[in-house]
Amino acid sequence: MTQTNSSEHGAQVRFPPPLVFLGFTLLAVAFQYVVAPARAPGERAISAIGGLLILVAGLGFVASARILFKRTGQNPAPWKPSPELILKGPYRFTRNPMYLGVTLFELGLGLAVNNLWISLFAAPALLTVHFIAVLPEEKYLSEKFGESYKAYLAQVSRYL
Repeated sequence: MTQTNSSEHGAQVRFPPPLVFLGFTLLAVAFQYVVAPARAPGERAISAIGGLLILVAGLGFVASARILFKRTGQNPAPWKPSPELILKGPYRFTRNPMYLGVTLFELGLGLAVNNLWISLFAAPALLTVHFIAVLPEEKYLSEKFGESYKAYLAQVSRYL
């Protein structure tokens, strides 16, 4: 475990990633009513159930990652210092389980509520978060943890 001093800062993330996802979801809702309704294709019950399953999987990624942050006494806010790398739980499969989880949540939500705009806007939301949060976080973690983080990068993919 690497010690942090009180003056240390985290990654240079200037905008909260959850607000990016929320903003794109609200934009998608506006598109549904202002531009044109976009409905999920196929049988409504199947898309609703499939959407709920994807949504729950996304919540699972987010919840399990947050639990690990709590257990290690860390704050998941990207601008807060990271005293140690978390390498277990969902972090064994993806370096960004919270962002992946929220993306899956949006995909599933769009299908579940029959607003395909929400599902479609999940990708640009993740792309925005990729540039404003993921890349600065990776730079910060690479500088802070050096070779141990570089070894992790070589073993675990960014999203899936």
